Amino acid sequence: MEIEQTGLKDCLIIKPRVFEDPRGYFFESFNQDTFEEKTGLSGRFVQDNQSYSSYGVIRGLHAQTGEFAQAKLVRVTKGEVLDVAVDVRPSSPTYGKHIAVRLSAENKLQLYIPRGFVHGFSVLSETAEFLYKCDNFFNKASETGVIYNDADLNIDWLIPEEDQAISDKDLLLKPFSVLQHI
Repeated sequence: MEIEQTGLKDCLIIKPRVFEDPRGYFFESFNQDTFEEKTGLSGRFVQDNQSYSSYGVIRGLHAQTGEFAQAKLVRVTKGEVLDVAVDVRPSSPTYGKHIAVRLSAENKLQLYIPRGFVHGFSVLSETAEFLYKCDNFFNKASETGVIYNDADLNIDWLIPEEDQAISDKDLLLKPFSVLQHI
């Protein structure tokens, strides 16, 4: 496993070691000991989630607050997405900054998103399957987020406006300027 810094503290790109031959490939997608050794971060994940979406879907930007805040390790098993993480930790030197990383079934990259970030993705391929490992359990009452098209964040989702598909729930999210601290 190779670790690449993203410019946002503790938000990391993880490149697994892939073994390929004429039959296909094999890789270890997660190993707690290796993760902790290479990153210095906890690798205790308690919940896995999976989503399936079609081209143009934008999911996010989501987070959980308080005792239910979550760190996530995300990857794509089918298709390609633009994965976005925004640092919303008020004491962080990268507060309000975001990164965008293409994750795909082909490149097998993973993104580790620490607690204190909002997270989302857009689907760039015809369809995509997206997997999340979370270090805390979901709690509906602790949900928060930022509207995907926030002017202050100015995220380019790489999807033309006429092709964007956003849930009614995500359209009700507030701007970054009024986000309550995670």
